[in-house]
Amino acid sequence: MRNDIKVEAASDYELGHRQRDASRLRVAIFSDALPARNGAGAYYGDLATQLGPQLGELTLFQPVAKKRFLRFALPLPGDATQKLITPNVLRICREFRVLQPDLVISVTPGPFGLLGLWLARRSGAGFLSAFHTHFEGLVKLYGNTWFFRLAHWYLEQVNRILCRNSDSVLVNNPGLSATVERLGARHVDVMGTPLSRVFLDTPIVPPTENLRQVLFAGRLAPEKNLPAILDAVKALPDIRFVIAGDGPLRSELEREAQSLPNLRLTGWLEREALRAEMDAAGLLILPSHMETFGTVALEAMARGRPALVAANAGIHDWPLLKNSLFILGEGESLAQVLHQLSELPASIWQDKAAAARGAAETLNNHTIDQWLDFVERYARKHPHE
Repeated sequence: MRNDIKVEAASDYELGHRQRDASRLRVAIFSDALPARNGAGAYYGDLATQLGPQLGELTLFQPVAKKRFLRFALPLPGDATQKLITPNVLRICREFRVLQPDLVISVTPGPFGLLGLWLARRSGAGFLSAFHTHFEGLVKLYGNTWFFRLAHWYLEQVNRILCRNSDSVLVNNPGLSATVERLGARHVDVMGTPLSRVFLDTPIVPPTENLRQVLFAGRLAPEKNLPAILDAVKALPDIRFVIAGDGPLRSELEREAQSLPNLRLTGWLEREALRAEMDAAGLLILPSHMETFGTVALEAMARGRPALVAANAGIHDWPLLKNSLFILGEGESLAQVLHQLSELPASIWQDKAAAARGAAETLNNHTIDQWLDFVERYARKHPHE
């Protein structure tokens, strides 16, 4: 790692004892993700709910599909359900001038993210970028046509621009530090993950004493390793499987489900409906080929449900969470591991459930403290102070 790169994660002592001065600071977050449609889209909505009341003001600038014409939306490579939607630049510029933010955060390498950087530089506000997904790695999973190569080039160039111009680049697991350093980051901070109050505040439904139903929730896309789930469905007829989400593989899964009585597809779910599915399941599964964090596993933990997550997922980099997770090792059969878990005694499931809930709450609280620290550290105060 270069000497001028600094990776930081503030200690609990620093966060708990630092004198707060964020209550008058204003923050603008720019995201190309539709609200709650993926991990990044959910992250900042959940963050704003908890962090916003502790700041002077927090505004999210992000697309709202119903308010933009389809001709302004570009499907992402390999997945027409995910789109880059062009921002209404004039309206956002007006709202930005009224807000006069002290800190701008760009979340994704799309039109909104680049607009956030441009406005931050024009206004003199502090600027952070958040690196949630290794898009370049995902593009490689979708093929090697000219379109995918072009997408790879675009994503890398925009991420390079954002990283090089950031006061700090925020990553949600330490393993991404080398990636953003290569893209030009001068400083890196590791951020935690907040949770929706839907998962935290609703009374917990006690889990069953053995494994009867499992849930997968996420994009129905190649990186999620859905064939492993189908193999498990066929191998374990006594366990009910629920797959929640939408994506390019949905029609293929629907065809498979017609002959699998222990498989149910729900489509994409609102947060309340997703919480209900988590409460009905005994375990969340996430066997992905690539998972930079795995927010849905943390959401399940908040509902007192352990999660079986592929070893490559960034969530395993958080020691606080490891006692609430089962690891699916590289090359392991999902069906075999689920069979082994189904034979665990009720006492282990109960211990895992309690540990999961406590760990998720702790990480959520720590994350909000972290973000208050980021705002205080990187904001550049304006005359409205």
